[in-house]
Amino acid sequence: MALSNIEPQIIWKNFSKLNAVPRPSKKEEKVIAFIKGFGEDLGLETTVDEVGNVIIKKPATAGMENRKAIVLQSHLDMVCQKNNDVNFDFETEGIKMEIDGDWVKAKGTTLGADNGLGVATIMSILESSDIPHPALEALFTIDEETGMTGAIGLKPGQLTGEILLNLDTEEDDEIDIGCAGGVDVTITQNYAVEASKGQVVRIEVKGLQGGHSGMDIHKGFGNANIILGRLLYKGLENQNIELISIDGGGLRNAIPREGVAVISVRNAQEFIQEVTVLKSEILEEFASVEAGLQINIENSTSSDSAISEADSKKVILTLKALHNGVYRMSPDVADLVEASNNVARVELKGGELKILNLTRSSVDSSKYSTAEQLKSVAELAGMNVVFSGSYPGWKPRPGSEIVQIMEKIYTEKFNEKPHVVACHAGLECGIIGANYPEMEMVSFGPTIRGAHSPDEKANIPSAQKFWSFLKDILANIPQK
Repeated sequence: MALSNIEPQIIWKNFSKLNAVPRPSKKEEKVIAFIKGFGEDLGLETTVDEVGNVIIKKPATAGMENRKAIVLQSHLDMVCQKNNDVNFDFETEGIKMEIDGDWVKAKGTTLGADNGLGVATIMSILESSDIPHPALEALFTIDEETGMTGAIGLKPGQLTGEILLNLDTEEDDEIDIGCAGGVDVTITQNYAVEASKGQVVRIEVKGLQGGHSGMDIHKGFGNANIILGRLLYKGLENQNIELISIDGGGLRNAIPREGVAVISVRNAQEFIQEVTVLKSEILEEFASVEAGLQINIENSTSSDSAISEADSKKVILTLKALHNGVYRMSPDVADLVEASNNVARVELKGGELKILNLTRSSVDSSKYSTAEQLKSVAELAGMNVVFSGSYPGWKPRPGSEIVQIMEKIYTEKFNEKPHVVACHAGLECGIIGANYPEMEMVSFGPTIRGAHSPDEKANIPSAQKFWSFLKDILANIPQK
């Protein structure tokens, strides 16, 4: 079946058009122009603000003029991750999609359903001529995935809507009313390098499933950087290690799937034998959740300059000590992760070390408590630490009018109650709400699996359910 034949055809048509346009975070020029042109071609009032957010306004349909104005919001950028064996350039190529049963997937890359399905849905409402709705403001933000600079740059007074519907949730039976904030924690240091003195060993971790560093952080998935740290730490028991290079993980908001460390040791064969015991234990630990995990430890013919044994030990101990995963569960909301950290990217090259973390929490104090623990560990090892890109969480308002309306529609329509929840992802609602404190907000969306990884896929029946639900919501927006 062709993608254009899937129902609702209007959404998949627009999603296909959107996915033909490259849209990496911080490189959204092409997709901004695409959405701007889309609004202008419809004859709708279309503006691009100074940071690159696109706002398209559509008047209410006949008979809906007295209803509260709605903001429909999604972000234009996507996480760009691919399998190592896939040759793909996210800056120049469109996503290559395929249908697998009830799912739409990409061929070896992220799909961009996060948040491309939300964008395509808003496009479909904007171009429709037979869907009743109040006055609409479509807000397409930029750079949600790597800093939320679009939402941060949105100024007061640009929107007049009273209710914001964020279409960036990934479970179709959930109504999200709160989310986590976050802060980037960056650890750096420069070390002197010298010719390595020992035998070279290469350690490779691959085959992990990765995933969203917020929504999946509690699931016990493997983190390639943490596994590398464990293996290197084990080697310190009987070996003096010189680190030549480390290349693990990628984006801050993706759980690392792959990583490689190249080291020099006194006796490579002894090191491999000792660490292989731990390798077997790690594979057994993760057998139920990471069936594809592979750990390769082998002699290498390549050799290069390395940092000293003393500096190498500091780096290895830091990797072993950095907190990764859930830091604290919420005492107020059942099963909600309150605070967490993702050790997202570790790079050591030519003596230059970078460790990128994303710390999340729905409570500002525990967000900084987590970040400060990372800072303390790194500073004890003589490293430099910078906090940046901090953004607030979104405080739940469970009794708001729009939440009650959506609960009622969902229950009557699908004969079950929705889950009204707060999530551990970094939705933009908290940031937008800082400048629009009176605006009611809610987030929902179709079911997506494996976001932020090449395993990302969107459920076709769920998109149909979501589209029907959204149309009923727009038809039942309360009067002003």
